[in-house]
Parts: sequence; C-alpha cells; structure tokens
Amino acid sequence: MRCPKCGNVDDKVIDSRSVRNGDVIRRRRICTQCSYRFTTYEEVVKATLRVIKRDGRHEEFDRKKILGGIERACEKRSISSQQIETIVDSIISELESEYEREVPSTIIGKKVMDRLEKIDEVAFVRFASVYRRFRDVNQFLSEVEGLIGRQ
Repeated sequence: MRCPKCGNVDDKVIDSRSVRNGDVIRRRRICTQCSYRFTTYEEVVKATLRVIKRDGRHEEFDRKKILGGIERACEKRSISSQQIETIVDSIISELESEYEREVPSTIIGKKVMDRLEKIDEVAFVRFASVYRRFRDVNQFLSEVEGLIGRQ
C-alpha cells in the first residue's frame, strides 16, 4: 500500500478489525519511512447488480436511490438515520444473496415496503403511494383501510 504522505510502498499493519458485519476489514497502517499512520479498507468486490425497471429498461443498481426513497417516506417521522441505513443494508444484503446479476425493481420496492410497514405505517403509506402509483384518493384510502384491518 502506498503511503498517502510520502509515497513509500513499504508499510506495516498495526491493527485490523472487521467492520460492517464482517463484510469489510479496516486496517490501520504505519509507513516505515515517515511513520505516517493511515487507514485502509478491504472488501470483496461483488458483481454489480442491474435493476430491471417496469418499462423493461436496465440500469445499474444505485444504493442512493433506495436510501433517498426511504428517507423521503420517513421525513418528519421518528425514524433515525441509523434505522434507515440498517434497512438499506439489509435489503442490499438480501438482494445480493438472492440475485446474481439482475433484480426486478418491483422486488426492491416490495422489500422496502415490507420493512417500512413493520416500523412506521405513515412511512409505509407514503412509500406505497409512489411505488404503487395511486391514481386517486380511493386507492390511497383502501391502502390505509387495509392497514387498519391488519391491526
């Protein structure tokens, strides 16, 4: 590993830790020439997932899109950023284990809705209104009535 300060390629690992549920190894290093300490992260490079959109288009999987959708649904609700990150991480982990190369966008939306329904009904309805493309108030009301009926 090249030292970011002096460019020397000789260093010594002084500490290694597993992070992100064992998916990544964090290593603290020290340069043998200038004694500069720096951190590196090591992880398995996975094949990138592609998303099959409803209209048949394919696009590269983007974690930020799931995160953004969930954050919008949870806006002004008592759901922490850490909870949202945990939801996103668990969905991605599931998708990577269940799908090798391509995943339908409908599956992603379903997984998001399943998790939101368990933690916050308002966030669930907000997300569902976009995901299911409610055309009028009656569809929205029937979804809310369905939630009330499940309690």
